[in-house]
Amino acid sequence: MDDTLKRLLDAEMRAERLAKQAEEEQEHTIQQAMADTKAANDQFTARIPDLHRSFIAKAEERAEQNIAELRRRYDERHNQLRDQAEQREEEAMEAAFQILVGRER
Repeated sequence: MDDTLKRLLDAEMRAERLAKQAEEEQEHTIQQAMADTKAANDQFTARIPDLHRSFIAKAEERAEQNIAELRRRYDERHNQLRDQAEQREEEAMEAAFQILVGRER
C-alpha cells in the first residue's frame, strides 16, 4: 500500500509540475503575443507619416492631372468659340450694314 501511495503522490506531483509548466508556457505565449501586437502597432504608428505623405502626394498628382484636363478643355472650348465668332463676324457685319442702309431710306 505504501508503494501505491508513493506512486500516486509521484503521479500527482508530476501532474502538478506539468500543470505549472503549462501555465508558465501559456503566460509566456500571452506575453509574447502582447509584445508582438505592441511591436506591430508601433510599426504601423511609425508608418503613419509615410502613409500620409504618400496619400497627399497621390492626391496632389490627381489634382494636377484634373487641372491640366480642365485647362485643356477650357482652351479647346475657347478656340471653338473664337472660331465661331470669326465665322459669324462677316455675317454680323453684313447684317449691320443692311440695318444701316435700311435706315437711310
